[in-house]
Amino acid sequence: MPLNPLPTDGAPPEVRVAIEGPVATITLDRPHKRNALSLRLIGELRAAFEALPDSVKAVVLNGAGEHFSAGLDLSELGPLSPAEGMLHSMVWYEAFERIQFGTRPVVCVMHGAVVGGGLELASVAHVRVAEDNAYFGLPEGQRGIFLGGGGSVRISKLIGVSRVSEMMLTGHVYSAQEGFQIGLAHHLVPAGEGLRKGQELAARMASNAPMSNFAILRALPLIAEQPMAHGLMTEALMATVTQSEPEAKERLQAFLDKRAGKVLPS
Repeated sequence: MPLNPLPTDGAPPEVRVAIEGPVATITLDRPHKRNALSLRLIGELRAAFEALPDSVKAVVLNGAGEHFSAGLDLSELGPLSPAEGMLHSMVWYEAFERIQFGTRPVVCVMHGAVVGGGLELASVAHVRVAEDNAYFGLPEGQRGIFLGGGGSVRISKLIGVSRVSEMMLTGHVYSAQEGFQIGLAHHLVPAGEGLRKGQELAARMASNAPMSNFAILRALPLIAEQPMAHGLMTEALMATVTQSEPEAKERLQAFLDKRAGKVLPS
């Protein structure tokens, strides 16, 4: 099976991009398949992130129709040889790396099914908003397969290996409220309010100093993996770099001059 992630048949795109000011909204647009993640969709998703103009400072990722994503397109697995199966995962890894370790923070808006590969994709985002009709599952054990889009690493970091094991072994499905409580979502909103909330959060992140966002996206995950002495050294280096930026100096002076807002509960 050829592992070409981009379409060559002139078919309609499965990913849509809309840009408003500094925020891009990227939408999985395969609702008739519950936004199942095919190689083609993954390829289009990667291309969409790579093609964003410099004016875009933050991204909202969501899904068209009734579901964010019901997971991997299982019809693609049957014909794969072992070597092709490895390459299949690598295509996902490379696309997801562009999202997680790019230069822009990403908010994922989750509704309906956030299952299997859909949850793997959501775990790549930096901030996750769940509508109260969202539900989360990892049915790989029941399908006779294993996580292949990075979820064994990313989702385990979010909620722990024990919960991931239990979800895969038993097919346990978490509700939106339960997912919020265990850390699969940072924000929980009523159905239909997710996109508005996601765009609000993205606009807030887009207003941050670019070097601060870069440090948060790139250095913070490294620090979390490092021994304490290494992490503290990395932190000190990044603190020095960020606070040396002219924009940081301007923002700090604005605060000292009482021209910037104080931290208040939202």
